Amino acid sequence: MSEHTPARREGGAVARQTGAPPTPAGKRTSWLPGPAQGFGVTFATMFKKVTTEEYPEVPKQTKPRYHGRHVLNRHPDGLEKCVGCELCAWACPADAIYVEGGDNTEEARFSPGERYGRVYQINYLRCIFCGLCIEACPTRSLTMSNDFELADDDRQALIYTKEQLMAPLLPGMEQPPHPMRLGDDEKDYYVRDPKAAPPNRQAAEPVLEELA
Repeated sequence: MSEHTPARREGGAVARQTGAPPTPAGKRTSWLPGPAQGFGVTFATMFKKVTTEEYPEVPKQTKPRYHGRHVLNRHPDGLEKCVGCELCAWACPADAIYVEGGDNTEEARFSPGERYGRVYQINYLRCIFCGLCIEACPTRSLTMSNDFELADDDRQALIYTKEQLMAPLLPGMEQPPHPMRLGDDEKDYYVRDPKAAPPNRQAAEPVLEELA
């Protein structure tokens, strides 16, 4: 028989263990009665400064590195940085990103590479704003803004499409599709400084001939 099993008396009655120490009563921190302690907390907070945020009349200022709504960025000439590699969709732990890549052609060019993101969707019903998709993007196309006002009463409206996620056109940008303006290949976009002048290849050829 285990030492924790109560011993049985004659007639079926159970004998209770008497060796256990009694439970100590709670120690009081104040000799004031309970209602007086409650009113003391109320009076102590009455004279403190109240912090009230008048939202949405006064927009809330977030931190600079706040993870908000996603943005698909552009190159300085307007071409899209997204190349449709789908690495952001693979890195998403919530399976909130859907990407379909398409091929660029000389008649219809949307990005400086061979492919571009033809379909791009983010389901904000699933997104947990972890930022892993940002780390996985090899072209720095996908970033996160400070926009946090994403609440809606329509589930379909919370699935953002590529048109909603694309960054707006700034002065000097041209709406794709259009030919490349910053160089002859994608390396001129991703390696060289887009603000610098393109290399003068015609001037470099005679120098190579003289050295030869």
